[in-house]
Amino acid sequence: MLLEIACFNSESAVIAERSGADRIEFCAEINEGGTTPDLDEFIQLKNSVKIPVYVMIRPRGGDFQYSENEFEEMKDQILSFKKTNADGFVFGILNENNEADKKKNKILIELAKPFPCTFHRAFDRTGNYRKALEDVIDSGFKTILTSGTKKNVVEGKEILKELTDLADGRIEILCGGGLRSGNIEEIKNSVKAKYFHSSGIVSGEIADAEEIRKMKQILI
Repeated sequence: MLLEIACFNSESAVIAERSGADRIEFCAEINEGGTTPDLDEFIQLKNSVKIPVYVMIRPRGGDFQYSENEFEEMKDQILSFKKTNADGFVFGILNENNEADKKKNKILIELAKPFPCTFHRAFDRTGNYRKALEDVIDSGFKTILTSGTKKNVVEGKEILKELTDLADGRIEILCGGGLRSGNIEEIKNSVKAKYFHSSGIVSGEIADAEEIRKMKQILI
């Protein structure tokens, strides 16, 4: 089973790797729920860790409907991080109806190739998660990060289970949103998922090594 740790700084990423994480989602601005990180910081990080690092592509916090200028910025960011050895990308664009914007998402996925892309928790803002699942699959994403459309994975576990069943191996469901060592076993057993996502933060903005080790041990 895979444990991805969302890291908002390089220190957390190094801690995550040393504590048993399988993959890092690297982003900035924890209070905004994650935005595109600094390119130079990412380059330095890649020299410090060996596990895969996926990069968040999100020009700002707030909603997931972007202007044409913001969309162009996202394209430029993908190309820049692609040149500096990103292992994958994390993004998600919604249209005015809060549906996955297949046209724009496909453009970004084409730019990111051959690297895999995760549709992030913009998924939880969609009005119809069953339709959103099919739209995201059709766009070419490899993974969906979701709390089951609810505030956290515990509240959303029944929908997470349904999504995993509906996905039926066509896309990975990455369970994340309030996931911690105290509830990861419940989600693991209820949802039967293989992919899990957490910041591993207990307090402040730095990942907690012991918290990550506990989660990884439960997944073994």
